[in-house]
Amino acid sequence: MAKLQKITPCLWFEGDAEDAVQFYLSVFPSGRIVDTLRYGDGAHMPKGTVLTITFDLNGSPFIALNAPPHDKFNDAISLHVACETQDEIDALWTGLTADGGRPVQCGWLKDKYGVSWQITPTALQDMLQAGDPKRSERVMKALLQMVKLDIAELQKAYDG
Repeated sequence: MAKLQKITPCLWFEGDAEDAVQFYLSVFPSGRIVDTLRYGDGAHMPKGTVLTITFDLNGSPFIALNAPPHDKFNDAISLHVACETQDEIDALWTGLTADGGRPVQCGWLKDKYGVSWQITPTALQDMLQAGDPKRSERVMKALLQMVKLDIAELQKAYDG
């Protein structure tokens, strides 16, 4: 059987890939730089400038590409983080919205680079798929009123 390829998101930064990676490493409790590749002679960026940084956040691989301006990040793709506890949600929310990031709605936010994130509790999927339409409807109604998700409030809606 052929070896399966890993899928690794590559995020295009406009000259600030190094800063972005350091920012993400400061927010996520388990992260590391795996490799750094620099531009050589004749490139469209100065020799020695970072071309790519391969890094890992909580076991998920990413590549940060450092390049001239191109397209901006948008909501067509987001990075989803499933959190076990409210403390984890709160810490990631605070970290990712720092220094110019902003809350959006329903557990979504944009970080200071414009990358969209979904910070959600793992319990949410169970609540929505419990097989009781009335409970699911209450949870969804509560969720739609929230910006940062609150596990206790979602549980109250679930319990009725």
